[in-house]
Amino acid sequence: MRNDPLHSPHIAIPQDHGSWVFLLSPLLIGLFASGRFSLASGFLTFTSLAAFFLRQPFSILVKVLSGRRPRTDLPASLLWSSFYALLILGGMIGLVLSGSARLLVLAIPAVPVFALHMFLVSRRAERKQAGVEIAASGVLALSAPAAYWIGHEGQIWQGLLLWGLVWLQSAASIVYAYLRLNQRVLHAIPQRPERWKSGQRAFLYTSFNLAAALTAGFTGITSSLLFLAFAVQWLETLWGIDHPAVGVKPTRIGLRQLLVSSLFTILFILTWR
Repeated sequence: MRNDPLHSPHIAIPQDHGSWVFLLSPLLIGLFASGRFSLASGFLTFTSLAAFFLRQPFSILVKVLSGRRPRTDLPASLLWSSFYALLILGGMIGLVLSGSARLLVLAIPAVPVFALHMFLVSRRAERKQAGVEIAASGVLALSAPAAYWIGHEGQIWQGLLLWGLVWLQSAASIVYAYLRLNQRVLHAIPQRPERWKSGQRAFLYTSFNLAAALTAGFTGITSSLLFLAFAVQWLETLWGIDHPAVGVKPTRIGLRQLLVSSLFTILFILTWR
């Protein structure tokens, strides 16, 4: 069954389940912040999901062409890459016909980031690329202003603010996840000063986010309660620095981070207005 293109879930479906939150969280936040669900919103969601799914088979295709995967994976990777590309094209046509063609400009930043990732895949260098992952999360976060602008066409700066806030959260999540994964290979729990030294980058990211949300709320730019969403990751980072994940399985780390990101999404939606 492995060689049957129609029965290749490892090629058709993204295997890095932790990355789903970087698409779904901004998309849901944008949809609920807009408060207006329409046909255009449906096309946006459809197109975003198809673009997200495309990365898996296209990565396999690049691996096959660069000699990293057997040629037997070529038919399935070609089939699913073409299938998702057609879905993206159909979704984009739907956006145009529904009067939201202007949103297509937000797809432009995705091209160089996607190309860079595929180049790294071809060189066996795609792993542990935090900078590229943060850039990619910024591209995925563009679904937030896209969804928001469907319901609030003239509020450009509000959409950009929404994008910045959700990207900051995604970036902090990535940095924190790297901290936890680095902790798990330690042989013993280090002394507290060493723990905080290794966790200072994650702490600075989450502290900046919390301070930005507090400032935005205090000045009336956003809701005064929006900081609660960012406080979740900040508190989790404090706990994670002081309780290293020595010997903890990556799955447990990912599930905990998924819970934190889910709480952030829910609180952001509830406190945005």
